[in-house]
Amino acid sequence: MEKLIYLIWDHPPEGSHEWNDVIVGDCAQRLLALDPLGLSINVDDADSNIPGSTPLPENELAVVAQVSIWLHAYDFRADYEAILGEYGIRRAGYLVTESSWTDYGRNEHHPQPRDWPDGARSPGVSTLTMLERPARLSYENWLGHWHSHQGPMPQWMQPRTRYIRNTVTRGITAGAPPYAGIIVEGWPSLDHVTDHDLYFGGKGSAERTRKNIRVMLDSITHMCDLDRIRNFAMSEYLMKTPGWEL
Repeated sequence: MEKLIYLIWDHPPEGSHEWNDVIVGDCAQRLLALDPLGLSINVDDADSNIPGSTPLPENELAVVAQVSIWLHAYDFRADYEAILGEYGIRRAGYLVTESSWTDYGRNEHHPQPRDWPDGARSPGVSTLTMLERPARLSYENWLGHWHSHQGPMPQWMQPRTRYIRNTVTRGITAGAPPYAGIIVEGWPSLDHVTDHDLYFGGKGSAERTRKNIRVMLDSITHMCDLDRIRNFAMSEYLMKTPGWEL
C-alpha cells in the first residue's frame, strides 16, 4: 500500500473560492469512482481565507489544492492522474511515506476522536507546508533534524490538532519541484493561525511568545531556506478513510 500526494497550482483565489466546488464537488467524486483505498483533500475555500505563514512571491501561482491518494501500488495511478490533469494550471505528484505523528483524539488540543463522517469538512483549519532540503545539509542531517526536532518540538508550543508528516520518496510526475517534505497540520480555528500569541503558545505573555518564536526560527532556519518554504491555509476533507484508520 502506498500514498501519493498531488499538488494543484492555479492563480490565487480572489474572493470566489470556487475551488471547493471544483475539487471537492467534482474532482473528488470522480476519483472516488475509481475506488482508491483512501482519499483526502485540502483545498483553498472561503473557510480558510487567510494567508499562509510565508508570503507567496509575486507572480507565483498558488497551491489551491492538495490531494492524497492511497493505492495498492503507485504503478496503478494513471487513471487518477488523467482526472487530476483536468484541474488547475500545473500539477505535481509525489510518492511519500506518511507518519501520523499526532491526530484527532491523540493530543490535548483535540482530545476527542474524530466524529464527523467522510466527505464532511474537518473542524478548524489546515496548513499545508512544502519543504526543500538545502544543499548545505546532507539528507541524513536534514531528515534527522526534521524528524527528531522540528517535527515534535512545536507540539509543546503550538496548539496543533493534527500533524501528518509526509517524507517524499521521489517525484512521480515530470518537472515536480524538488520538495523533500510535505506537511499537513490541523489547528482549532483561524485565530489559532493568525494570532501570534495563540499560534506560538504565548498564553498571554508577550515575552513567552517572543521566546517561542526564537526557538521556532532557530530550528526552521537550520533545516530550510525561508524563502523556499511554501505554506498555505486550507480546509480539510477526509473523503475516504483508509481501512487501517477505521
